[in-house]
Amino acid sequence: MASSASGSSSGTSSAVPAPAPTRSGELWGDLKPVVSVKELMKDMLDPAADNIFDAVNVVSTRQGTVERTPKTEEDWEKIRIGAVTIAEGVYLLKIPRPFAPDGDLNNSTGPDATELSPSQIKAKIEADTVLWNAKIEALRNVGLEVIEIANKKKVDELWDAGDNLDRACEGCHVEYWYPGDKAALEKLDRQIEEQYQKSRGEKKR
Repeated sequence: MASSASGSSSGTSSAVPAPAPTRSGELWGDLKPVVSVKELMKDMLDPAADNIFDAVNVVSTRQGTVERTPKTEEDWEKIRIGAVTIAEGVYLLKIPRPFAPDGDLNNSTGPDATELSPSQIKAKIEADTVLWNAKIEALRNVGLEVIEIANKKKVDELWDAGDNLDRACEGCHVEYWYPGDKAALEKLDRQIEEQYQKSRGEKKR
């Protein structure tokens, strides 16, 4: 019995300890960025947004205006792919990474410069990470909204979702990318005013 106990003890001491369970919220591995914020937007988030922007629109023809809306399963699947990509992909902006490729200073030089340089954007975010994360969450919320719309195939709700997406994108861009671009700021103001007037009109009905 003593020998058996001794052998059992020896076997236990040489065993590899079981890994500690992963706590909720922890990542399953390391994350390493591959591209800059500018490239992530251009190659991933912007194309995904186009899946939503292009889903509903009004086209003028010689016969009049034609409203285009999703009709097939493929149409809705494309919208859902865009929404999922935005909802998941926008969280990649939480990973510190360069804001532009090497040598790309944005339109940040010269007397007519309207954009911030990558270093200016970085300093702005580091000074207020709460605002940066709020902008990320705003865009993610639109992605979640459109996922729900696509799942239920609610065509009418796509129009407002497109407006919400545009405002979320522009709200971030004019804060961090081109705060000096007055045209963009004016466009955002017009969109807010149009949305306000629209909501007032609906309430009067």
